[in-house]
Amino acid sequence: MSQKVYVTGLGIVSGLGIGTTETVQALRTAKSGVGQLKYLQTNHSDIPCAEVPLSDEEIRKMLEFSDNEVITRTSLLGILAAREAFHAAGLKDNLPEMLRLGFLNGTTVGGMERSEQYYKDFINPQSDAYTPYIAAHDCGACSEKIADYIGCFDYVSTTATACSSAVNTLILAYNMIKAGFLDVAIAGGTECLTKFHLNGFNTLMILDKNPCRPFDETRAGLNLGEGAAYLVLESEKVVQQREVKPIAAVAGWGNACDAYHQTASSPDGKGATMAMQQALEMSALEPADIDYISAHGTGTDNNDESEGTAVMNLFGAHIPPISSTKGFTGHTTSAAGSVEMVISLLAMQYRFLPPNLNFTQQMHQLSFNPVERFTENVTIRHLLNNSFGFGGNNSSIICSNVNY
Repeated sequence: MSQKVYVTGLGIVSGLGIGTTETVQALRTAKSGVGQLKYLQTNHSDIPCAEVPLSDEEIRKMLEFSDNEVITRTSLLGILAAREAFHAAGLKDNLPEMLRLGFLNGTTVGGMERSEQYYKDFINPQSDAYTPYIAAHDCGACSEKIADYIGCFDYVSTTATACSSAVNTLILAYNMIKAGFLDVAIAGGTECLTKFHLNGFNTLMILDKNPCRPFDETRAGLNLGEGAAYLVLESEKVVQQREVKPIAAVAGWGNACDAYHQTASSPDGKGATMAMQQALEMSALEPADIDYISAHGTGTDNNDESEGTAVMNLFGAHIPPISSTKGFTGHTTSAAGSVEMVISLLAMQYRFLPPNLNFTQQMHQLSFNPVERFTENVTIRHLLNNSFGFGGNNSSIICSNVNY
């Protein structure tokens, strides 16, 4: 019999705060992390974003990095979240011998927030400026920095598929454990805000100057955010060896690249429908078995119509509770899939439904409304998490409650 893959630890940092406890409290009180920019120095400070409420210097101090240590904000955020997941899973003092441990990280911006500050000096032949942050720019360097801090990995990998990156690392981790290449994996994503990607999304004219309103008729775009989140995935054998209680089981996944457009989803939701359908088939579940959908739900005109259409295609007249939590965290781009998966698993653990902030008016194209308020005492047996990236890279993953 094929072994199951379990989730045994969670770690998260976002505009809602540091760690799972602060995250749940913010969700309960409908406290959004979206607001005025404080740390990113940009001419577009009027554009609301969700920043992690700590400066680089404060995080360095928390993690005991020296002032001269070359480390980017993307790596700092990743370390905070990966460290929480590692400790929450009890891995620090409970690692069986010969365990094969992997760190799989999703990021696309990497260390750009620092290298963009020094790039003009770097390319100026008349400048002798020392620019060590150029070497810390690439995504792999960020992953290695996080892995080195935790310090016990046999395998390190980086996935860069834009906004589906983090979910794709979860899929890769699941596959590597199922295939016997890894026993345990810390998988997820991290991304900080940069001038480059703030300006890029602004050029696409898909940023809202007000708090975003996913699945609302009046939606006008997304709010960018930053953050990191990781899940610890373990084989059934290791869970039994370590005698730990799993949070959930990874039931199945789907990935469908419809390649409709460089930055837009297909209007008929074809790619999203295929990804969700594949996840259901792998999980041996029916649409009626899903108790909650964590939507990609960006608040853009294109995404919400496309994803909503896909949900209607698959679930018909019986659509489960669905919400986007980007009104809380902003769109954390490459980290979005793991940020939202951690929030979903917290909802499963603590028996609540996260609300879709700022919703007021049903979209005329859709037959459903998202969850409008924090709802307690809800049993989630199976949840579906959607994460869609540029180029039509659509990924969906299902987790199941181990108590049912």
